[in-house]
Amino acid sequence: MEDKKPLMLEITDTSQRPSLTEELPLLRLEGVGKVYGNLEVLRDVTLRVNRNEIVTIVGPSGAGKTTLLQIAGTLARPDTGKIIYGNDDISGMSDRKLSEFRNRNIGFIFQFHQLLPEFTARENVALPAMIGGMSRKAALHKADGLLESVGLSARKNHRPSEMSGGECQRTAVARALINDPEVVFADEPTGSLDSARRDEIKEIIAGLRRDLGQTFVIVTHDLSMNKIADRVIRMEDGRILN
Repeated sequence: MEDKKPLMLEITDTSQRPSLTEELPLLRLEGVGKVYGNLEVLRDVTLRVNRNEIVTIVGPSGAGKTTLLQIAGTLARPDTGKIIYGNDDISGMSDRKLSEFRNRNIGFIFQFHQLLPEFTARENVALPAMIGGMSRKAALHKADGLLESVGLSARKNHRPSEMSGGECQRTAVARALINDPEVVFADEPTGSLDSARRDEIKEIIAGLRRDLGQTFVIVTHDLSMNKIADRVIRMEDGRILN
């Protein structure tokens, strides 16, 4: 039976949100462009993301939102421009160094949870930590705490096929947090869920920012997600409009 409510989380109104930091932005994209064949997907995109901020990116299909997310999250390389985390321009990193950087600093949540079917929830959550060098015992212990924070302690030994879509996506949120990332990128994290499960994921994201200071960049067609955002970035034809 599905856990009905995440344990720690509720959406807060904007008046109760922490003020955004005045320090150096966590992430900067400067003049980023990307071309696939004859299609210019991103055109001179510049974006700043502050620490402890929720940013949503919206726009029509084909606007370049997912490509922007992939480049900001180091899953793809830009053809032009720079990607800067803090003071570090990571654009020229080797594939190996970039993979190490991504594992240490970045978490991902996808529309379809992409959990490994042969592993339990706690094993799926622990896996990125073990890849990063943490012992299995320590990784599983940390995974248990994260699953508790998203209301899934009772489901931690279940495999994805034994869980609902909402439970799988909450597991994916916990997995994204296992390495204490600087930023979590989410691509349509509520896109495959019904309205009740969508609200659960929004509550979790809002609560994680409130309680842990987590930074999120979210591509979404779910306009209700904008209610928990500090900024809404609008894209069209490969450009940021605001």
